[in-house]
Amino acid sequence: MEAKAQAAGERRVRDHLIDPLKRMGLAKPSSLTVAQFEAMIAELCGKLAYMSALNLQALAEQVGNMPGGKDRDRFPIAAKILGWAAEIQPPADDASPLFRAIFAHALGQRALAEGWAPELLAELRRARVWPREYDLRQVQERAADARRRIARLEEQLRRSETLSPQDHTFRQRRAAAEVKCRRIAALAEEVLA
Repeated sequence: MEAKAQAAGERRVRDHLIDPLKRMGLAKPSSLTVAQFEAMIAELCGKLAYMSALNLQALAEQVGNMPGGKDRDRFPIAAKILGWAAEIQPPADDASPLFRAIFAHALGQRALAEGWAPELLAELRRARVWPREYDLRQVQERAADARRRIARLEEQLRRSETLSPQDHTFRQRRAAAEVKCRRIAALAEEVLA
């Protein structure tokens, strides 16, 4: 996100989430110092800058209905707010530091080289955690099935056969996911350079 867009997004988070919650009377969590609370707010503003005003208002309503603290009068911890935000409006794949780190890592590079990056991306969207060995085996099995299907479809096209609408859509979506994975990897390389 460009600096101007990021700054505008952070203002939007303050205007549509943080300030309304403070006006509702939600206070800092008792486990945080004032400085820690301000740092939490700044981090929330930075991480949620991608959200639309409407979705921030929806998030404010949800946070307001699920406050933290013994007396239910405190801001929930940032992890909860970020989790709810991801349910309301998931961040773009290329905005996620986790996705960028994985596709910059040898794991992501291997997935791109071996043709299982689209399935890795789907797994990341689902779990939003660094994949474990078991998860990677599952991803690679799904990718093997997808690659066999793609090979079958390519063979049909070479024989000038028509693809079904479902097969055509599958082929297009997998190709688009591959392009997206390469773009995420390139963005990660820019940050590392």
